[in-house]
Amino acid sequence: MTSVFVFAVAGNVSAETLESALAKSYGNNPNLNAQRASVRATDENVAQAKSGYRPSITGTADIARSYSKYDSRTPPTIFGGGEQTTILTPRGFGLEINQTVFDGFRTDNSVRRAESGVLAAREDLTTTEQSTLVNAATAYMDVLRDTAILDLQRNNVEVIDEQLRQTRDRFNVGEVTRTDVAQAESRLAAARSQEAQAEANLRASIARYRQFVGVEPRQLAPGRPLDKLTPSSLDRALKIAFGEHPAIKAAQHQVDAAELQVKIAQGALAPQLGVTASVSQRYDTRIGNDEALIASAGARLTVPIYEGGQAYSATRQAKEQAGQAQLQADWVRDQIRAAVVSNWGALEAARAQIQAAQAQIDAAETALSGVREEARVGQRTTLDVLNAQQELLTARVNLIQAQRDRVVASYQLVSAMGRLNSRALGLAVNHYSPKIHYDQVKDLWIGTTTPDGR
Repeated sequence: MTSVFVFAVAGNVSAETLESALAKSYGNNPNLNAQRASVRATDENVAQAKSGYRPSITGTADIARSYSKYDSRTPPTIFGGGEQTTILTPRGFGLEINQTVFDGFRTDNSVRRAESGVLAAREDLTTTEQSTLVNAATAYMDVLRDTAILDLQRNNVEVIDEQLRQTRDRFNVGEVTRTDVAQAESRLAAARSQEAQAEANLRASIARYRQFVGVEPRQLAPGRPLDKLTPSSLDRALKIAFGEHPAIKAAQHQVDAAELQVKIAQGALAPQLGVTASVSQRYDTRIGNDEALIASAGARLTVPIYEGGQAYSATRQAKEQAGQAQLQADWVRDQIRAAVVSNWGALEAARAQIQAAQAQIDAAETALSGVREEARVGQRTTLDVLNAQQELLTARVNLIQAQRDRVVASYQLVSAMGRLNSRALGLAVNHYSPKIHYDQVKDLWIGTTTPDGR
């Protein structure tokens, strides 16, 4: 049976809905937008890794001033000799190109590792999106709950205040004792205290709503659980979670990246082959006003023999980190399983609590009506009436809490399964696609401007 919040504002076509609040959170939440920026930054790792495939080109220019004095210790003649002075301005410019041909597959593995990092970052973004939507839904339902509870507490104060007035009137005519008046006064003070606490709780919930949704709550419409996304059994929920949860996928991508890091470290032990070419124009190199054009090309093979053990240590370290990543992935899987089981139990408990609270309200209303009638004929005391009123208030609060818990538990369960996202919820938003930015930057050779113009 679908449960609707009876304490929500009804009949207001301009009321904020849970879906519209989630849409605002999806588009405006700073934490979620920061995670999107982090994914865009991670995309650049692929472009940086691919730079290993490309040549590096360096331009140079230099200028100097030289002075030399030569004394041959012989008298000067028309053929030379004596003291000679030479002043030159050696200068020139050139271009050098270096291209790696083979680096032990380090560039290949670096690109693949960067791609795995991008995929992991995307899954982390999905996890953050889920967390943001759960927090927004929880804040929405908390405001509804606390608003309804505050209304109940205010009504309770009015009821007890009227009860106190009637008790004082009966005391004045001798029907009850001073004790009855004191009991009513005590309950009124307690009711006012509960009203003040309810107001404080509502203010805190409004602050959290503003934090996660981005605006102040206004006229919230009823909230409904995600029955359409909830599977029929716990086993089905676990199967979905193990296959789709972004945290599990992210952890597996991290395992892939760690294993590729092992290959990158091992690549440092392989031979390195590269080619280089350069051309330069020189002036005043030996005598005044001379010129020289110098060009060269060649290949260089470097074979590492021993570099102090650094590469061997880095390889062993990478292997340990790969093992750590695999253990972490197993831990994440266990965490997801625990979250699904816990939230499944919470959802089932909330459903049962709603039914129990509704039955409790019916019984408490009947009991209160009977106690009031019996008190009028002297068969019940003022304390009995106050107790019956408190039981009815407690039952109504319990129903409100259970209804809130059912909605929140359904969102938490769908999140634990990995299916809480803007598309599954049908939110009216521009769905963010991290692939767009990735395609824009992964093969860029030059340029410092980001795709959005910064």
